[in-house]
Amino acid sequence: MEKSVYKRYLAALEEELLPAMGCTEPIAVAYCAALAREALGHLPERVEVSVSGNILKNVKSVVVPNTGGMRGVRAAAAAGIVAGKASEKLEVLSGVGDGEFPAIAKYLAETEIALGRMQSDRIFDIGVRVFCGKDTAYARIEGHHTNVIRLEKNGEAFISLAEEAEGAEPDRPMSVEEICEFSECADLEDVRPLIARQIAYNGQIAEEGLKNDYGARVGKVLLSSLGKEVHNCAKAAAAAGSDARMNGCNLPVVIVSGSGNQGITASVPVMVYAKMLGASEEKLYRAVLLSDLITIHLKTRIGRLSAYCGAVSAGAGAGAGVCYLTGGSREEIAGTVLNALAIDSGIVCDGAKSSCAAKIASAVEAGLLGMEMCKRGSVFAGGDGIVEGGVERTIRNVGDLARYGMKRTDEEIIRLMIGSK
Repeated sequence: MEKSVYKRYLAALEEELLPAMGCTEPIAVAYCAALAREALGHLPERVEVSVSGNILKNVKSVVVPNTGGMRGVRAAAAAGIVAGKASEKLEVLSGVGDGEFPAIAKYLAETEIALGRMQSDRIFDIGVRVFCGKDTAYARIEGHHTNVIRLEKNGEAFISLAEEAEGAEPDRPMSVEEICEFSECADLEDVRPLIARQIAYNGQIAEEGLKNDYGARVGKVLLSSLGKEVHNCAKAAAAAGSDARMNGCNLPVVIVSGSGNQGITASVPVMVYAKMLGASEEKLYRAVLLSDLITIHLKTRIGRLSAYCGAVSAGAGAGAGVCYLTGGSREEIAGTVLNALAIDSGIVCDGAKSSCAAKIASAVEAGLLGMEMCKRGSVFAGGDGIVEGGVERTIRNVGDLARYGMKRTDEEIIRLMIGSK
């Protein structure tokens, strides 16, 4: 592989495989609020939070970690202001102790925290303005979870960056063929810290979800009702990680494409299969690497947030990773991805909440079914719905469907969820 291409794929992994505690959208709100509070230098007497519709959608129903079960944008902002540590970014609430829960609740109850829609057409947009006496400070995050484009106090900017084109295509997009090549030839020492952390973190939260009762207990229900065959264990473990994460578990995860659910889905099923197969550490690492990169490739054209459920992309990635583990060829890996997309591309994203775990189970099932079909010579042909002339054209079609075709769907989902007009 060309050195420049190798470096580009490695850089993508370093950018995407980040640790986070809690659902990343409320955490991004808490991070933005913590930045504003630190810039102000005082505990704010009044707060104004403005967010895009997709942020409202993804924060409304999910538990903000380390808050004693609080939900919603105001709770996330209050937690970031009272107890957040902005330097920790997506682990901004990781240091919050039980003793600070009452202070967060008291601040939320007694402080005016006005919530409004961001007056922009950006899909991912968060602004927090805080006030104390004559002083004011403002922080804004746009485009992705840690992309701070504005930080100021009393009108003096500490950070001021131009807006980027949202969802811009990379200069040179990925391809399944290149992903396979990178996954096969990558120096493990280059990727070991990233993949080892992902396996450790995401495996731990999956175990936590299977041991204890979180949310709708999708993972536990799958195991108790459908048995312990490996494909069901793979679905159950991934779903259990989401059960825990969506319902307040304070264990960190490693995210992919800005999402902990996608990070779990891309890695945990591959880990379950690797254990069953007795795969070597190297084989496991390369399979997870492949799954991560397929997920990133699929999500690049779709964008960070949309009406299209991101678990579908990660489920296709997981299917590809398992295909690699079981000796699948590059052609079979591509066929697995194509099949998975053809099966499950209609799942909508209606925010972060307990039912994400069930969608993850469905996405993993699609990935595994897509693999089994391909290994038996069955691959959906061009003209079958949105499938068109191979995996890359199909990926392009899915991206266009999600980014453009489902824009109105996204608006309607937001209206139904939050009553906006």
